[in-house]
Amino acid sequence: MKAMILAAGLGTRMRPLTNHTPKPMLKVAGLPLIEHQVRRLVAAGITDIVINHAYLGEQIEAYLKDGSAFHCTIQYSCEPEPLETGGGIYKALPLLAGEGGDEPFLLVNGDVWLDMDYASVIHTPKTGLAHLVMVNNPDFNPQGDFYLANGLLASEGNGSAHTFSGVSILHPHLFKDCSAGIFKLAPLLKGAMATQQVSGELYEGFWLDVGTPERLQHLITHVSQSVNPHQARSNT
Repeated sequence: MKAMILAAGLGTRMRPLTNHTPKPMLKVAGLPLIEHQVRRLVAAGITDIVINHAYLGEQIEAYLKDGSAFHCTIQYSCEPEPLETGGGIYKALPLLAGEGGDEPFLLVNGDVWLDMDYASVIHTPKTGLAHLVMVNNPDFNPQGDFYLANGLLASEGNGSAHTFSGVSILHPHLFKDCSAGIFKLAPLLKGAMATQQVSGELYEGFWLDVGTPERLQHLITHVSQSVNPHQARSNT
């Protein structure tokens, strides 16, 4: 399975830290955030990685290069202007979907941190158009995003919703009616949920959306207290 790391955001909430540095290149435990993601993917057995970028993306390419230093192959999808999540994935599909255009791939936001083993996600049998890893709602998203019941996700439901972690497995057919341009991923997911084509699982370990300088500092503190910041924890 291939993987895509989303790294094309402007990082406006991280300013001034991102005035001259793209957010995925901000450091935690001495390494850029995106390097941690690459290492975690390789540890899970994924060695074919695609990274999209826009704002100061040349810094990402200059650092990671072709991926050989990290025992993987990295290809880049450069966006002259950010295409939002859906548009960015669509542009990168030729690099992700395989020769037949129907190979699912792992999608990871470049600015999230989970102490989990990605292998636990990719090796679980799945059907449908998407599989999302959900987490308990953080303070900054108390209403959650989607409802999880009996292994399926819905945009409406009873009880409490959970928050999308930024980690998922997507099937290229999710984008079959799309065309090139700027568009979000969420409407596609909600459309697929309406026909019960989106499954999900709840991860209850440490997770953080590294969206602000305060959250970055929280992550740095968390990692400094970990025995091994690169030791992924399985979702049990």
